[in-house]
Amino acid sequence: MWADESRVAVVIGSGAGGTATLEEQHAALLEDGPNGVSSSTLPMGLLNMAAGKVAMYAGARGPCFAPCSACASGASAIGIGRELIRSGVADIVIAGGAEAPITPLYVSAFARMRTLSRCVDPDTASRPFDANRDGFVIGEGAGILVLESVEHAMARGARVRSLLIGYGASADAHHVTNPHPDGRGAKLAMQGALRDAGISAGSVNYINAHGTSTIGNDVIEAAAIHSVFGEKVAVSSTKGVTGHLLGAAGAIEAAFTALTIQHGVIPPTANLKKPDSSISIDLVRGEARSSRVQYALSNSFGFGGQNVSLLFAEHATL
Repeated sequence: MWADESRVAVVIGSGAGGTATLEEQHAALLEDGPNGVSSSTLPMGLLNMAAGKVAMYAGARGPCFAPCSACASGASAIGIGRELIRSGVADIVIAGGAEAPITPLYVSAFARMRTLSRCVDPDTASRPFDANRDGFVIGEGAGILVLESVEHAMARGARVRSLLIGYGASADAHHVTNPHPDGRGAKLAMQGALRDAGISAGSVNYINAHGTSTIGNDVIEAAAIHSVFGEKVAVSSTKGVTGHLLGAAGAIEAAFTALTIQHGVIPPTANLKKPDSSISIDLVRGEARSSRVQYALSNSFGFGGQNVSLLFAEHATL
């Protein structure tokens, strides 16, 4: 399948791995003792197994990693994938994130933290940047991008949707769940992506925000965006539609960002009826905007204060 299998890498992140398997097998342990536990518990539950299975399926024999940086895991995987290509280790990287956290233990744990929305209408419960937001809606899924060196892609005539030109990562070094009140880590990640790409903040046309619909994140992230980019850049959060997919969120939103550039359509933030009055950025709401997008940023922030920003560009900039 590949000209050189050793030059194809797989990097797929997750926040928790096979949570349902571990919960089910723990229940079996309590009910039936050690002999009731499946011998496949570890292969089914380990966080790295998604990456391993994809490598087996694809016959990819290059580096295989499973980064864990909470809700930034999928974005971390894409950033690491870019570094593998840039360092010359790989020509192609299958990169992204996967999460299946809708289990009794995980949902209960988030509910106990009071991070989940208590809105009774599931269609409108996820409302990033809205004045009436009250928490996120938990989701699950996976997002995968195929990253490829420019030279390799051009040699085989690949369809290029956009270019990944910048990767910034940082730590808040502040709190296990709360973002830094000044958005210090978020700003460092965004500035790092701009610096890596070698472009100015004024060149960015769109930001796919982390935008979780929680009280804390949305205001702090908006202030951080305003600090770096000012008021002119268009901003939206696609979590109004997808909910928060935790370790998979950054990968899926990176795909949305690449598609925004490809199609010239900026997605609106669903359920954003009354923007929080303390937020002073250009929030896209109501309807999508048709506009050429040359440069777009995707933000992903996770528990533990782990932040990743990915910067994409039109392939016409080649």
